[in-house]
Amino acid sequence: MSKFVCINQRKSMRLHILFFSLYSFAVLAQDPESFLEKHKKGELFFYWGWNGASFTKSDIHLRGASYDFTLEQVEAQDRQTPFSSYDYFHPKRITIPQYNARVGYFIQDNVSISIGSDHMKYVVDSNQVVSIRGYIHDSGTTFDGIYQGEEIPLSTNLLRLEHTDGLNYINIECRKTDSMASFRFGSLSLTKGFGAGIMIPKTNASFLNHPRHDEFHIAGYGFNTLIALQVNFGKYFFVQSECKAGFSNLLDIRTTIDSLDRAKQHFYFLQTNIVFGARMYIN
Repeated sequence: MSKFVCINQRKSMRLHILFFSLYSFAVLAQDPESFLEKHKKGELFFYWGWNGASFTKSDIHLRGASYDFTLEQVEAQDRQTPFSSYDYFHPKRITIPQYNARVGYFIQDNVSISIGSDHMKYVVDSNQVVSIRGYIHDSGTTFDGIYQGEEIPLSTNLLRLEHTDGLNYINIECRKTDSMASFRFGSLSLTKGFGAGIMIPKTNASFLNHPRHDEFHIAGYGFNTLIALQVNFGKYFFVQSECKAGFSNLLDIRTTIDSLDRAKQHFYFLQTNIVFGARMYIN
């Protein structure tokens, strides 16, 4: 696996300061029998929160009627929305930041099945130097030619590629949750799991002077593993910190309004998430 590109470390750290403060409170206020959760079968839960994401380098293959080439080892990063109560909490704007939403049900005392949406954003770094292989014959542009591994700066005049509306991973997960400790007003749990799903990006791409395609499109699939630490407050509310690692294979990216223009790429991703949730018992 290529080395992950670490993005927005300070923002990810801020997201976790609250969680680890809560964790410290839990450890200091343990009461072994108060809220230790043993019987969760029949529990319905849902949560909402935000993520920071990083991605490995990726080869991007673009093809169309007058071109077919590959950009090698392209770097990309996420795009965090600056924090404001308007963007993060207004009902009409809460889907603008990078978010995680999930609803699930415990089929056993410690096993749940859930479905969720991980809304990441993927932005190719402009003006990085990459290798290119293939050909471009696009009506006399300055980029026309045959390439055999030459290095070029990836300017926006050649290609701009963003999955910013976004890199949407719709997935089903199976999770196992184990109680770790109880304290005066709640409990502490550890969750591990795995999942798989489809990638539905809304890609903002421009190649030379071709008009962009700007609609949601099923572009491929992904799978992931995760580990999470959850602080439960009473019986109904919780805060959870997650680390999720996964693989995304985008086999059919729409790049322009011309249906022949396509791209494909695959990469690994890493999320650090902080989410807030609630639960209820329906059985």
